[in-house]
Amino acid sequence: MATDIEIAKSVKLKPITEIAAKLGIKEEDLELYGKYKAKLPLKFKDDYNKNGCRLVLVSAISPTPAGEGKTTVSIGLSQALNRLGKKATVVLREPSLGPVFGIKGGATGGGYSQVLPMEDINLHFTGDFGAIEKAHNLLSALIDNNIQSKKHSLGLDPRTISWKRVMDMNDRSLRNIVAGLGGTTSGVPRETGFDITAASEVMAILCVSNNIEDLKRRLGNIFIGYTYDKKPIYARDLNAHGAMAALLKDAIKPNLVQTLEGTPAIIHGGPFANIAQGTNTIIATKTAMALSEYTVTEAGFGFDLGAEKFLDIKCRFGGLSPNGVVLVATVRALKYHGGANIKDLTTPDMEALKKGIANLQKHVENIKVFKLTPVVAINRFATDSEEELEFVRSYCREMGVAVSIANVWGEGGKGAEELAQLVIDATSRCCNEFKPLYELEDSIENKIEKIAKTIYGAEAVDYTSKAKSHLKRAYELGLGNLAVCVAKTQKSLSDNPALLGRPKDFIITVREIEIASGAGFLIPITGDIMRMPGLPEEPASNRIDIDEDGNITGLF
Repeated sequence: MATDIEIAKSVKLKPITEIAAKLGIKEEDLELYGKYKAKLPLKFKDDYNKNGCRLVLVSAISPTPAGEGKTTVSIGLSQALNRLGKKATVVLREPSLGPVFGIKGGATGGGYSQVLPMEDINLHFTGDFGAIEKAHNLLSALIDNNIQSKKHSLGLDPRTISWKRVMDMNDRSLRNIVAGLGGTTSGVPRETGFDITAASEVMAILCVSNNIEDLKRRLGNIFIGYTYDKKPIYARDLNAHGAMAALLKDAIKPNLVQTLEGTPAIIHGGPFANIAQGTNTIIATKTAMALSEYTVTEAGFGFDLGAEKFLDIKCRFGGLSPNGVVLVATVRALKYHGGANIKDLTTPDMEALKKGIANLQKHVENIKVFKLTPVVAINRFATDSEEELEFVRSYCREMGVAVSIANVWGEGGKGAEELAQLVIDATSRCCNEFKPLYELEDSIENKIEKIAKTIYGAEAVDYTSKAKSHLKRAYELGLGNLAVCVAKTQKSLSDNPALLGRPKDFIITVREIEIASGAGFLIPITGDIMRMPGLPEEPASNRIDIDEDGNITGLF
């Protein structure tokens, strides 16, 4: 069986000018990054409502080690829509180097549903992550420079500064460090650390900004800490936002590439969904909507994480209203949620499947909470038995939900044509009744409670003493009307990764609340979520190599 990278290399890529022409984009509007990648101007996004484009969100059940294939289904669905004569574009996030070299080894789909050139996209791409990293670390340097300064000091109290540095790599050794050692000429010693670039507030800001002016304003609103006399300090007080925005002048423009079948693909922004909002940029989504009949986009991890944030944060900030939701599930993952051992998932197990199906049921219920129409996509694997597939299909029909078995890995767009037709039918019946789960005017506690109880199924929400002090701080800063972006494990509907399936009678514990005032939300942190992941025992980088001709192997 051919690997993903072997399949990708077997395809002759079309010049990116040809892909752009499918969307009606002239060559002079492209900023070329070689033959197969280009940045698009910001002007197209303003017409996103012009053609009545249907916006389709692809989400998934709670992730498992077995994999669900949400990105692969998104790509396959967009290819299938084009095969049915529709003008479709897929919009995705950019991969982070941390997971690429850590566990995943790549994040551009799989099999015959990939975005290309996969090596470029998985590595440095067009440099967006590097620009975000530099803009973030510029602010870090300016903060420490101001602490050191005698003439222009704002009187920052280093003990109150929560802003760290970032790098796009998994490196647990940098989570907590002491900076400024080496004497008086090397800065003022203080505790700090590193987050991964995907968790940077600058990344979050880029993804919710509508233009350069909005970007600058949001960068200026980044909360840094307090002075010794308790005055709050923001990035604008350091005059940092202009230079930070200048570093992001190209990163704010969306990137155009193609799928294996030549479907236009826009890839832009890359926040994780368990520690950030988990969706691509508003600009990218609106650009695709302005140029297509159907825009297929995805949100990270399960519906309880990326999709909830897509709907409550991105759609609210961008004025977007989805026309439908595709929920991806696999027989293997459902068996895992039903208690099957990871080593036995290729063996038929109806008992485990019947127990695990409750996870799918809860996510379907959550979609309907937002008054959206769900379509379930069963991402088929060769080891799935007909009995297992039929059980999931029948269960969905009993819930009154359209369902399709898709083979997008093995057949590309052809394997999702039935799914595409169901999406066309569902979105054509959409009544545009979508409404966010909470109002911004709700109290912070009420917003968190609505998410925890309604989406996760929690019995209650508890706050540590530290989280309570953070709540008080947010109210004192006048930030009570911000959205909330809950940081939570992706492995469970609860904040305990060991509770699989559909847990009940659990309590969500908020242990602290971070401020992302530039991005426009607060981040309640639950469980043991960390903003700087570590590498696994056997990193994916061990398999990645390059030969003298520049051919890369090991990405998948």
